[in-house]
Amino acid sequence: MKLQLLALLFFSFSISVFSQETITESNSIESQFDKIYRTSTSYQVYKVISKERYQKLKLNVLDSLKSSKKAFNTKDQLLKTEIANIKEVKKNLSNTQVALSEAIKKEESIALFGIQLNKTTYNIILWSIITALILALAYFIFKFFRSNILTKEAQNNLIDVEQEFEIHRKKSLEREQKLRRQLQDEINKQRNS
Repeated sequence: MKLQLLALLFFSFSISVFSQETITESNSIESQFDKIYRTSTSYQVYKVISKERYQKLKLNVLDSLKSSKKAFNTKDQLLKTEIANIKEVKKNLSNTQVALSEAIKKEESIALFGIQLNKTTYNIILWSIITALILALAYFIFKFFRSNILTKEAQNNLIDVEQEFEIHRKKSLEREQKLRRQLQDEINKQRNS
């Protein structure tokens, strides 16, 4: 067993001395593993890798893992920041939509006696009131002219009646005066006789 170990060490030493290829950090990890496999020697069913190449590969893998972890952490932080930004934007969008719906509701409505009414309802109420007032005005104008005509007719009739009454009074006065004269004449006749 010791003999096998010594042979293994000898092979690894000889490989590192004879092989001028070095593992560079610019190669990918997969190519570095392939290079190690190609450049390693075989001992029975085992592959013999030099400690120096193993350490370089280990450092390269650890560096790659660190850089990957760093990139992952950076992207994770960026993702968290973007998620927070998206939440903020959604919150702002929600607030903006609420404000927009309130503004549209306010724009589409009119306050009448402290009650918010839809513009259509307001227009219907307004035009109904205007129509009712116009109809009432027309009715009162009609009534005024009708009563004015009736008043004028009544005044004309009153003037006619007053004239007839004046004529009747004059006739009655004349008749009365005539009757008094006749009575006085009769009284005078009766006294003289």
